[in-house]
Amino acid sequence: MKRSPLALALSSALSLIHHGAHATDPAIVLGDVTILAPNNGPLPSSQVLTSVDILGGDKVQDKNVMNSWELLGQMPGIQLTETRMGAESGKATFRAFNGEGYINGIKVLIDGIPSNVNSGNQRFIDMIFPLEIDYIEVVRGTNDPRYGLHNIGGNINIATRQGGNYLDSRLTYGSFNTREAQVALGRESDGFAQNYFFAKQDSDGHRDHSESEKYSFGAKWSLTAAGGAVRTGLAVRAYNHKAEEPGFLTAAELAADRDQSPAKNANDRDDRDMSQISAHLDWEIAPTVFLGNKLYFNTYKDDRQVTFSSNPAGTAPRQRRIWDEHQFGLLSTLTWRANALITVDGGVNVERQKNEYRRYRYAFSVPTVFGTPAFTQNDDAYSLNNVGAYVQTVIAPTESLKVIPGYRVDRFSGHTLIRTSGVEADLQDSGWIDQPKLSVVYSPVENMSLYANWGRTFQVLTGSRAPAYLTPGQSEFKPSINTGKEAGIKFAPAAGSEMRLAVWQQDATDEVANMPSTGTTVGLGETRRRGVDLQLTGRLTDRLEVWLSHSVQEAKVVSAFTSTGTSLAGKEVFSTPRYITNIGADYRLSDAWRFGLQGRAQGDYYIDDLNAQGKFGSFVLFDASVRYTLSPTTSLDLQVRNIADRDYEYVWYDNFFWPAGSHQPSFSPGPGRAAYLSLNLKL
Repeated sequence: MKRSPLALALSSALSLIHHGAHATDPAIVLGDVTILAPNNGPLPSSQVLTSVDILGGDKVQDKNVMNSWELLGQMPGIQLTETRMGAESGKATFRAFNGEGYINGIKVLIDGIPSNVNSGNQRFIDMIFPLEIDYIEVVRGTNDPRYGLHNIGGNINIATRQGGNYLDSRLTYGSFNTREAQVALGRESDGFAQNYFFAKQDSDGHRDHSESEKYSFGAKWSLTAAGGAVRTGLAVRAYNHKAEEPGFLTAAELAADRDQSPAKNANDRDDRDMSQISAHLDWEIAPTVFLGNKLYFNTYKDDRQVTFSSNPAGTAPRQRRIWDEHQFGLLSTLTWRANALITVDGGVNVERQKNEYRRYRYAFSVPTVFGTPAFTQNDDAYSLNNVGAYVQTVIAPTESLKVIPGYRVDRFSGHTLIRTSGVEADLQDSGWIDQPKLSVVYSPVENMSLYANWGRTFQVLTGSRAPAYLTPGQSEFKPSINTGKEAGIKFAPAAGSEMRLAVWQQDATDEVANMPSTGTTVGLGETRRRGVDLQLTGRLTDRLEVWLSHSVQEAKVVSAFTSTGTSLAGKEVFSTPRYITNIGADYRLSDAWRFGLQGRAQGDYYIDDLNAQGKFGSFVLFDASVRYTLSPTTSLDLQVRNIADRDYEYVWYDNFFWPAGSHQPSFSPGPGRAAYLSLNLKL
């Protein structure tokens, strides 16, 4: 009898339980992580939530990547969408949410500060370089009440280094004439901590016309009062990226030359600036009461010139898009440890966005001449305001049982001015969006944790025009409500190892694929995402550490129709692979030599909503690394990415700018084999 993947995974997991060692909570940690979680501080995610993965700084600080979202590819169930169009480089997603830019279902935070742009895209991640990262935390599912906007399938928090005394630097040279310098400095004394970071990266790119130049600067200062009851802090970041865009290839162009940049794209480029300023105040009001506050200001400015096709008809394929976004926000949380039985955690957040978006279209030429536009399609000024609040209670009636009910509400308002027509309109009125949550963790024996959770999240429309805003003739549109549930088991099959198996499902009402940059909104209707996650980490010997994860997933439309009345029921949501696999090993031969191997694979996916254009995008890639330590302060790294030199590419369906009947797949090839040599200095 043929057995399903779920049945096989369950059988394998249960067969190992009797070999287990102690399992504390459902979180899985990869690498060395030190997260300060005093008994009188804020509640750590791993003690409250259930599907939590933490990646230590030692697994990321020595990695060579063009963009830091690539670091998340080491983590379980993470899909990397590698567009690699200059500054518009890609993103990391999970729980069967794709990275096309249409359905932005993952909340991003940097040191707990919300860091998505208005559309939900993850562009602020690019400000962070590997050497600055302390750890990365991923919370999957719908049961986290701390965040509302964009927190549909879960969230990613990138924590940077705080305090300490160090001076670390990393100099890299490698393939495609890549040059990179990173410097991190920390000083801490008498309650005053300073952290500084600077990075500069230049590369010719793996394709023609793909030169890139970027820098990032960050600084943090914090002061802890005598006795440690009050800590104040200030953090600032600035980032600039200038990059050429090589353009997407047709199937014929890909077959002829994977590294080419078509003539039409010779003037395509991007100039992006981002900044973040945040102030922090933490106050231990009493031994059992802790108050945390974060005030922040984010800016995002982007000037992109892009050509999508060489079709001479119309101006749609040739565009200049200019974004200017400002976000002001406050997050305040209060944690009360009433007694050994009950802990209450709650908070409020306020965010005010003031944004502008301009889009110009240009006449046909090869390459596109971004001079005088043929016409202005967008000249919009719009706001988005969010007020939210949550409360969750950790109830521990016994040492083996923990029940966490939670509740969150959000409300949105805003206004848009379309300068090209003089039309003004208010944001769709969603009212208060209710989001109940519930998590349960039970440890029947010392070596095992069983958990389950249920919760609701939401999707609201973003952008500057209808249907997000009620312009004349626009019908009312309610938020899409996502209801998720999950059950899992975590245990230690042997000393020094951890294993987790989870089964999950997430149902959405009235889901919308929304692309504010193109003004494209496609109703997907009712959708269902579901899957199985299997993770295993272990230290087999004092010298050998291994990890493995395999996620099987699907995202399907339950009930929806195209604009022409064709049913989408049973169709898979486009650009969602059916599986994602990670495998890796670190081996320390001696104090001087360390070797690493990492593999990443994903299945293919449909590229259109009707599932009629075939499946693309599968790959199997391996990376290898060698580190030689010359002295306690000096080491050398050699890293080879895509060691088998496999061809792979990101694929999307270009059905916007061609004449009817001429739509076709568009390809962005990934880099082939690439090698990087780095010098690390620690003083």
